[in-house]
Amino acid sequence: MPRMPSAEPSKRDWFSDLIGRTRFVVLIAVIAVLLVAFSLFLQGTLLALYTIYDTWHEMLTKGVASQSGTLAVEFLEVVGTMLKAVVFYLIGVGLYSLFIKPLNLTSALGVESLSDLEQKVVSVIIVILGVTFLEHFIRWQEPLETLYFAGSLALAGGALVFFQRVHQGQGSDLQQPEAKLRARRELFEHDTEQREIKESDVKKAEEMTQAKAEGKVDAASGSQ
Repeated sequence: MPRMPSAEPSKRDWFSDLIGRTRFVVLIAVIAVLLVAFSLFLQGTLLALYTIYDTWHEMLTKGVASQSGTLAVEFLEVVGTMLKAVVFYLIGVGLYSLFIKPLNLTSALGVESLSDLEQKVVSVIIVILGVTFLEHFIRWQEPLETLYFAGSLALAGGALVFFQRVHQGQGSDLQQPEAKLRARRELFEHDTEQREIKESDVKKAEEMTQAKAEGKVDAASGSQ
């Protein structure tokens, strides 16, 4: 007498599908983070327009000497705002590409895994720290506080750089130079947003993983 198929696999598959669908909850975070990014981009744009108008108005009415020492600081604030917007934008598109659908944009930027996303965000944060310190250095109102501020930024920046060094080469094996170039060509020349993961990419990733396991290539080779 033939045995009846068990219902357990179908239940397991249904539950697995349900768990897999929970990835779409990341859309909440993606939308929220992108809204913050767009808000910062808009604020940075308005701040830039106001700064340009204010500096030119003051220069024409009070002379060039009125802008000494303050012009660079005001525009650095605009740069800092835009860089903060970039951080949120990278997080938003990165999470979307990793959890929802792969994008040529993130592949062109070299964001193929959470480790890649972390390193990109840390890189921008280091630049923000440098710009912030430059603002305080140009103002030079209280030298002692500026020295303390420089020390704290050096510690924070050093820790972030150390983090990058430790995690260097820990990204996805799909992050290959030809994959980046193909993604950039599809994005900027053919306006193709969604990225297609080809069988050749998967095969190359498998070969790279096997080579790393056997010690034939350096651990950082997968992210070059």
